[in-house]
Amino acid sequence: MNTNQRYWEYYGLQETFDSLYKGSQEGKTFNRLYELVISENNILLAYRTIKSNKGSKTAGVDFHTIDKFKEMNKNDFVSYIRDALKDYKPKAVKRVLIPKPNGDLRPLGIPTLTDRIIQQMIKQVIEPICEAKFFKHSYGFRPQRSTHHAISKRSTHHAISRCVYIINHSKTHYAVDIDIKGFFDNVNHSLLIKQLWNPLLDGLVVFHNPFADTPFHIDEFFHPVIAHTTVDGKQKSF
Repeated sequence: MNTNQRYWEYYGLQETFDSLYKGSQEGKTFNRLYELVISENNILLAYRTIKSNKGSKTAGVDFHTIDKFKEMNKNDFVSYIRDALKDYKPKAVKRVLIPKPNGDLRPLGIPTLTDRIIQQMIKQVIEPICEAKFFKHSYGFRPQRSTHHAISKRSTHHAISRCVYIINHSKTHYAVDIDIKGFFDNVNHSLLIKQLWNPLLDGLVVFHNPFADTPFHIDEFFHPVIAHTTVDGKQKSF
């Protein structure tokens, strides 16, 4: 059992997330997810997940770190987050440039801690639903998967990994490194909302984005869900 699963069990959400995953596998659509998003245990789980990351000491534009929330008691913190979601508008994102190995600079957007916690709350609810529908041979940055599973002879999820199968049957021995330049700066928001809307059907979680032409600036925990949701179903194009 990994750290995330221990957290899920501690806050009594393991069965809930398992149920969402199973329902999604069976083709179920979902509503009333907002009640789960703002549930006390989901809020506390999001807080604990964000707190465990070293980035919790990095402030956004409001100059607040995780220490702000450590000073609150549980009830005050839960009320604060729920109040923040009323007529919610995320704060501006702190923009920094991170050096890359090739000498270039990678732009990084740092949301406020409040926004990061809210993003994590939503991610915890939609991830099991989306995971059940993602391409089965996609291994990067997914729960219980890694790039090692893509090349191992005995995959955790399938008897033989897709990579090994292709090598054995087509005698293809080339690996191609593909990078989508500026991925999060060029995500098609309309497509993403459509991709999320199909399995979720919850207007309080999937909403119209008035900034449809602006880049995504989200916390690192949410990156994989957004990336896989955007490209899901397009892998065969490669």
